[in-house]
Amino acid sequence: METMTALAVLRRHAQHSSAALALNRDTRHFTVSGLDGFIAYRPAGRRHAVQLGSVYADPEDRKRLLGAFHGWAQQEGRRLCAVQLTPDDLDLYTEFGYQLSQLGAAYSIDLEAFTLRGRRFEKVRNKLARSRRAGVTVVEAGRDVPYDAALAARLDALDARWLADKGRHVKQIEFLVGERAGHEDRVRRLFLAMYDGEPVAYVSYSPAFGQEGGWLYDITRREPDAPPGAVDLAFVVALQRFQAEGVRWLHLGLTPFRELSARHEPAGGGHRGTNRLIGFIAEHGDWIYPARSQAEFKEKWQPRVTPEYVGFYPSVSLRTVWRLLRLTRAV
Repeated sequence: METMTALAVLRRHAQHSSAALALNRDTRHFTVSGLDGFIAYRPAGRRHAVQLGSVYADPEDRKRLLGAFHGWAQQEGRRLCAVQLTPDDLDLYTEFGYQLSQLGAAYSIDLEAFTLRGRRFEKVRNKLARSRRAGVTVVEAGRDVPYDAALAARLDALDARWLADKGRHVKQIEFLVGERAGHEDRVRRLFLAMYDGEPVAYVSYSPAFGQEGGWLYDITRREPDAPPGAVDLAFVVALQRFQAEGVRWLHLGLTPFRELSARHEPAGGGHRGTNRLIGFIAEHGDWIYPARSQAEFKEKWQPRVTPEYVGFYPSVSLRTVWRLLRLTRAV
């Protein structure tokens, strides 16, 4: 399915705050003739497939679409894993026999009520002021400055330096995050922190749809020697622009292995083995996924927290978990 066609389906049917991840280049779209909708997925090896997010279709068609996806997987001899399921998805996936567990939490900011005033944001305001005093300014690519080949090349070089600074064994997380591609057609939005005429950090946003539509905070990159607070300043300038545009929700996306709680377990409880594995990674697994640093940035904005889930069909296996980790490039 072409990107703009998939985007139109999401605008009609998506309620998931991270649905725009279905627009990533290598993500495939499973469709059924006569049904207005799709399932976003990627093959993982020869015997697995990983679905991302909800079934994006009219509520009356979701069961049929998911059933057809299962039929395809059976013909292909593939086991299924579904990630970033929402609480509203659980009944459907339970009906299909998935083994479900909480994967982590998604964070969202209600921009209608958000303000930086007050003592709780005093440290943030000081950080922003320090960045501005250092000479950092923020512009939006494609609106304040052109998004052209020259800028894209400069940001590619920034990405490479950012990744190199993480260490030679660190890989860029994929699949559960978006992409910088697409800003030239304004599907996504990109805010640049500029210093001495050069971009030293950027924050990317993807559209969010449905009843809590708005924007999804997606990708953050910074030069290793960028002035302190450059990312925070780009984030706040974007947030304030969204507020001025009348946007209600700024979603911060899923952080796996955070806010794990028995009160968030699916009806009947989560899968015991998967719960133990996710709990172990939450406590010891920063080398697998940078959940702690992600959460620290998101939590300082005092967001709303919503649990998200992972499901396995027909059962959990170590090979399926391994394929999921490989797909995200966590290992």
